[in-house]
Amino acid sequence: MHHPSAIISPEATIGENVSIGAFSIIEAGVTIGDNTTIDPHVWVTGKTIIGKENLIGFGSHIGGLPQDHSFDPSTDSGTIIGDNNSIRENVTIHRSTKAGENTVIGNHNFLMVGTHLAHDVTLGDHNVIANNCMLAGHITVGNRTFLGGGAGFHQFINIGDYAISQGNAAISKDIPPYCMCHGQNKLAGLNIIGLRRSGFDAKQRENIKKAYDILFRRGLSINEAIKQCKELGEWTEAALKLIDACESPSRKGVLVR
Repeated sequence: MHHPSAIISPEATIGENVSIGAFSIIEAGVTIGDNTTIDPHVWVTGKTIIGKENLIGFGSHIGGLPQDHSFDPSTDSGTIIGDNNSIRENVTIHRSTKAGENTVIGNHNFLMVGTHLAHDVTLGDHNVIANNCMLAGHITVGNRTFLGGGAGFHQFINIGDYAISQGNAAISKDIPPYCMCHGQNKLAGLNIIGLRRSGFDAKQRENIKKAYDILFRRGLSINEAIKQCKELGEWTEAALKLIDACESPSRKGVLVR
């Protein structure tokens, strides 16, 4: 059902059983998948593709221009949102700055009120981003992370699978997989409870703990720690993800203390 006050371009593609609320604007070039709900006062613009069974909350703005002084609005870029996402009130998601590329949100994510995803963010699946989180441009987020309310994340960093940040954290380096962080670029240990709840068995958890100990607790440089990890060998696939994230960080480097 589409509210009669909604403005829907005839050049938009709207799937079956899509609900579009009062005073929402769906512009030309937008695609919305089946069984998606668009609340009132939502603005979806640009080359935006929204998948199936999503909720886009009141006052959200999807596919808008990047907050980049050098951006040319004629750039042919877009935004892609997968399926089964809950995007709550007043969320902003900006399109890519690069021709032919997209800001990408995966599936089954929960973006709480006031979340901002800047241009060229890539968000995986099953993430929870709490109220008023701010993700700057070109951030890559893995799967099943939890980012606490009011936290800010600097551009170009990576946030690994199962990572957790405390509310109001200020992070400008990579958060390794399975790790918790707080304050200003401070590690706070492993997300052991999250790993247990997600089905990591005791051997996997112990292997991850062993890698974490070598990488972050022995006072070694990161290069020395990685070398020691490689010499030991026999790591599980899960532990190798942690080691690899430290060996191949973003341009910002990785949290180590």
